Amino acid sequence: MAERKPIESWLTDMDGVLMHEGIPVPGADAFIKRLRESGKPFLVLTNNSIYTPRDLHARLERIGLDVPVENIWTSALATAKFLDDQRPGGTAYVIGEAGLTTALHDIGYVLTDAEPDYVVLGETRTYSFEALTKAIRLINAGARFIATNPDETGPSAEGALPATGSVAALITKATGREPYFVGKPNPLMMRAGLNAIGAHSETSAMIGDRMDTDVLAGLEAGMETFLVLTGLTRPEDVDHHPFRPSRVVDSIADLVDLI
Repeated sequence: MAERKPIESWLTDMDGVLMHEGIPVPGADAFIKRLRESGKPFLVLTNNSIYTPRDLHARLERIGLDVPVENIWTSALATAKFLDDQRPGGTAYVIGEAGLTTALHDIGYVLTDAEPDYVVLGETRTYSFEALTKAIRLINAGARFIATNPDETGPSAEGALPATGSVAALITKATGREPYFVGKPNPLMMRAGLNAIGAHSETSAMIGDRMDTDVLAGLEAGMETFLVLTGLTRPEDVDHHPFRPSRVVDSIADLVDLI
């Protein structure tokens, strides 16, 4: 592998890397502490669009991980940034939670079901038949279809939950229209995050627990990539993909000394 420049900035996924089912991964607190002491730019990323950065800051703080609000980057924020660049001051019909609606309100979007510019699909635990029907009809009437992320399932203590990608597939089947996914593995989310902290891809690293989102997003954004085995990916899964991370490590604890 070609020699890379020293790592000056860090991006890390949250679920499966820093925490797992609400419990901090051993070494995550040391990693965040070392990052903050180093003064290096960093972001904690998540494809989950349910929560605002302030919500996530509070959730992480409760389990002993002190991540400032400004160091949290969600697919909801990336989606809002994308829409603000594409069509400033637009309108959207939104299926999602406070993380997404707050991000869109903050860029001046009007949320409406009256001829919206976009239908924006995000994560929620309360998908309703009525809301999905309305989304399908609005897309058929000409609204552009955007989704925060392509994740088909999400974790829970009881097992897998259907996530944004699965619901997007339902809408696509009904409309014949594919959404534009903003979140990982779209490198757009990574580049927007890097821009937010003034970092450059050639001196940045991405840490994740999923090959198909985290590693792929970092790879396509031109970053060094680290796969941790504390989440969804097993060592034998790596070779099933046509791309590889820069390094595979047991957990984020193995990366503390690299900062």
